[in-house]
Amino acid sequence: MGKRRGFFAEMNYQAQQAEKRRRQQEAAAHRAHLAAQRQAERAVKAYERAQAAAARSSAAAKKAAEREAARLLVESRLAEVDSMNTDLSNALADIDSLLAWTLDVDDYVDLESLKISEVEHPPFKPGPLAVPAPKVAEPNYAPEPIYQEPPAPSGLSALLGGKKRHQQAIEEARATFEDAHARWRHDVDVLRKGHAKEMARREKSETERMTDLSAAEEKYRRECERREAEASAHNAQVTELINNLAFDVESAIQEYVGIVLSNSVYPDVFPVEHDHTFNLASRELTLEVSVPEPSTVPSVKAYRYVKARDEIASTALPVREKKERYANAVWQVAVRTLHEVFEADRAGKVHSIALTVGVDTIDPATGLPATVPLAVVAADRETFNTFDLANVVPQATLQHLGAAISKSPFDLVPADTSRGVRMRGQ
Repeated sequence: MGKRRGFFAEMNYQAQQAEKRRRQQEAAAHRAHLAAQRQAERAVKAYERAQAAAARSSAAAKKAAEREAARLLVESRLAEVDSMNTDLSNALADIDSLLAWTLDVDDYVDLESLKISEVEHPPFKPGPLAVPAPKVAEPNYAPEPIYQEPPAPSGLSALLGGKKRHQQAIEEARATFEDAHARWRHDVDVLRKGHAKEMARREKSETERMTDLSAAEEKYRRECERREAEASAHNAQVTELINNLAFDVESAIQEYVGIVLSNSVYPDVFPVEHDHTFNLASRELTLEVSVPEPSTVPSVKAYRYVKARDEIASTALPVREKKERYANAVWQVAVRTLHEVFEADRAGKVHSIALTVGVDTIDPATGLPATVPLAVVAADRETFNTFDLANVVPQATLQHLGAAISKSPFDLVPADTSRGVRMRGQ
């Protein structure tokens, strides 16, 4: 069977898959699985620690340590078995309750809920562009030299040639000052030029940073506008779908059914695919459902630990139980699918459903892909909606509807459609 989904159906399918994973994580069965898994991991680690302790022990303590390691090995294997049996039990329970999964859920899809009410934008993260370059520190200039004239001689010193010596001291002091001042001026000029270069480099760096920051802000703004535009276009498409559905546009009815079927989330152990076409003239939905091959469904009844061989063995499900479980799953899928479409179609666009539940497999005679029909049924809305599905036996429901059903779905025996399903109820 070919599988195809419309745009909204695919979008809705992905959202439902995410929601399924969230519900599974919150479910008691999942918590039991995690608890068993943690217990198994703790037991394995305890065994490994005991082995290490035995290797380090003295000869006297080695036997006791080895006995403890052996005990912990058994404990770890039993915990592993418990984890495996928990997973198996959950998987079998999921298969046995395929119909019950949907009965507490209203399958109607409010198309308005597919609209994007608020566009979520990621925060703008400029990173290093938001950080200004460090400011350039002012140079640390040395104090400007100050000329200090030597004191003039007085008294006897002045009379004994002091004035001449004073004049020489003045000339020497002035020469020393001028030399020191020239060096100071040179050092100041070097510092100022270096500071000016650093300031110029910082100004250039800041100009480039601000240019890049402005470009990043503009890019972020365009991305936000694109997300807003995409949301608006998406909402316009939803509005168009709602309007077309109200006016009985065939493609819109088909799209809505696709959305409904994409909401039909099955357990991972029993995945299901849908394909459908709607004919407005007859108001009939032709629906094909693909279920997994029998070989993919669990065939183990339970796991056990065999201490003598230090191995985990399995007990196979009785053949009869495997066949009954698989057949019942197929009948549940058929009834569930009819229910989901009719319940979701509140406006009554679909008057009848021609349903085929089958398996995609390889024909052993030709080696080519083939589809084996396991249940073929036609149901009208008025009749089907009178059933109380919480109390039905799915196989009996299909027989009541005049369905053609396989005598042995597990053995992939095709349903006998030679008489036609619409004639069987007559």
